[in-house]
Amino acid sequence: MIGIAAIWIMILLAGGGFALDRVLNIALTRNFDAELQYTLTAMIASAEIDPDGEVRYTRPLGDQRFNEPASGLYDQVSGEGHEPFRSRSLWDRELQHAHNHRDLAIHIYDSKQFPDEPLRIMERDVVLPGSPTLWRFQVAQARSGLDEQIAVLRKTLIRSFAILGLGLIIMSALQATFGLWPLRRVRREINAVRTGQSARVDARLPIEIAPMVEELNDLLAHNERQAEEARTHAGNLAHALKTPLTVIMNEATAGSPDLNKTVIREATTMRRQVDHHLARARAVGRRGAAQSVASLWSSVEAVERAVSRLYPDVTIDMAGSRAARARVERQDLDEMLGNLIENAAKYGGGRVFVTIGGDAQFAEAIVEDDGPGIPEGQRAAIFERGVRLDSGKPGTGLGLAIVRDVAEIYGGSVELHESEDLGGLCVCLRLPAAP
Repeated sequence: MIGIAAIWIMILLAGGGFALDRVLNIALTRNFDAELQYTLTAMIASAEIDPDGEVRYTRPLGDQRFNEPASGLYDQVSGEGHEPFRSRSLWDRELQHAHNHRDLAIHIYDSKQFPDEPLRIMERDVVLPGSPTLWRFQVAQARSGLDEQIAVLRKTLIRSFAILGLGLIIMSALQATFGLWPLRRVRREINAVRTGQSARVDARLPIEIAPMVEELNDLLAHNERQAEEARTHAGNLAHALKTPLTVIMNEATAGSPDLNKTVIREATTMRRQVDHHLARARAVGRRGAAQSVASLWSSVEAVERAVSRLYPDVTIDMAGSRAARARVERQDLDEMLGNLIENAAKYGGGRVFVTIGGDAQFAEAIVEDDGPGIPEGQRAAIFERGVRLDSGKPGTGLGLAIVRDVAEIYGGSVELHESEDLGGLCVCLRLPAAP
């Protein structure tokens, strides 16, 4: 920031200084030329032709320098066929006067005809009364005075603009340093969080970076929630595996003849628990992908094809909005709908009806069956891991628990009701809607 500001300041000051130098240079030169023009006008006004046909002044020119040799201010009147009428300041020198062109208007130019004294010359051709000769009036002044004024002005400009540029760069550096100074405090606060001295960035900071600090605190809170969820999942999995492992160790230590059956039974239980917690872990890992969007209708169609193969005698009907979409990974959505529809086909009486709908905030999938349903007092218990109301059919008792956990991870919910149309169980899965 400071480097870019310094470069830009130097470019602007250089451009402005050059423009100002040109303007003041032109102004000084015009003032210089105005004095020459005043003198030239006075020369023409006081000139006349004497009886010999030569030019003479009726009154002397006002500036005493015309009478001092090599004073730097000179005048001369010349005509073709006549000796030039020169001021005493020229002494033995003479201004160049080529008569092969006419200067009926004022002509001004710089000349180096005197090697040691650059001149600025103004001339004009005039026909005086009583003379057929075209007389050229010339006034010249040394450029040293003008050049000194321009040099002093240019030196003053350079020094002033250098000081101004340095001041602006210092001000820019101070502004950037003190403007970004709160970020040093943020760095210290983050270091305190990293070292465990604090849990949040609590320092009072300017409103310009307050949103960044709020997002940082939200990120810390999100990481804490994820860490807590990971610890909870690890603890739950350890607790769930502890009992089967204890049973296997006891049977193995006691030399039980049913050790094989015990190992198979308890290993099956452990696998169910591992599958359950892996499903939750996958959902937690995918939750951060805000761009994940899945179509409920497409997912129900895929699940319907798979379930129909497992239960060919069950009729699965679909209705509702084909445009409903949820902010969820397609694999997780398939797993949730697969558990719900498979349970409806397994425990129902042969009919399953799936309705897709929702509103601007949530997308809904309602799964109904014509089975015996679940009494209202037992609906809360059915979400517990391993709870099964019908032990006569194969299953793990983890299906609804997985659906509830994954739905809650995505910010959704699962509710159980009684189906008004089919008389069995009605499960309503609600997930955040995607446009």
